[in-house]
Amino acid sequence: MGKNTASANSKREQAQAMVANQQKKAKRTRLITIGVAAAAALAIAVPTAVVLSGEAKQRAELEAAASQPIEGVQVYTDLASNHVQTDVDYPQRPGVGGDHYPVWANCGIYNREIDETHAVHSLEHGAVWITYRSDISAEEKAALEELVGERTYLLLSPFNDQEEPIKLSAWGVQLAVDTASDPRIPTFIAKYRQGEQTPEPGAACTGGLDG
Repeated sequence: MGKNTASANSKREQAQAMVANQQKKAKRTRLITIGVAAAAALAIAVPTAVVLSGEAKQRAELEAAASQPIEGVQVYTDLASNHVQTDVDYPQRPGVGGDHYPVWANCGIYNREIDETHAVHSLEHGAVWITYRSDISAEEKAALEELVGERTYLLLSPFNDQEEPIKLSAWGVQLAVDTASDPRIPTFIAKYRQGEQTPEPGAACTGGLDG
């Protein structure tokens, strides 16, 4: 009887020890899993935070630059804004404002010249029109296309009746640059796309004509 009781107690103690050991292993596994997950989350979060911080800094720098006068920008005032049915001979190349067709040019990227009188109407709605001579390099053109992408209120097209390689035009303002890498380009866009000079901010830049 005594031997049987001792044997039963021994088996029970062994079983309890086995359960306790398994629980310890399970706890260690959970801690390791949590640690690995936390490390992975940290590895993702840190570079993401750095990227977001860098983007915020770039935006702040761009906004600060756009709040100041931009070197080289030509300003034109007292521009007419009547709707007409005939082409307009603008004094600037390309035009930055004045009478224009009743229908605007749709914003976007064009690989051909577009009608200037439609494009000027787009400027009235707050668009920035980037024009370039067809003899710029393929790399320069690609850089301009990447800059515009699918962003709204931007037009990009060749315009061979201009002296400078690249021009940026918004209603009443214009900037000529030599290269697509000129740092004034993004500043001009930030300042004048839907800028304070826009006669009809928020008016459509789609639903018109494709150039």
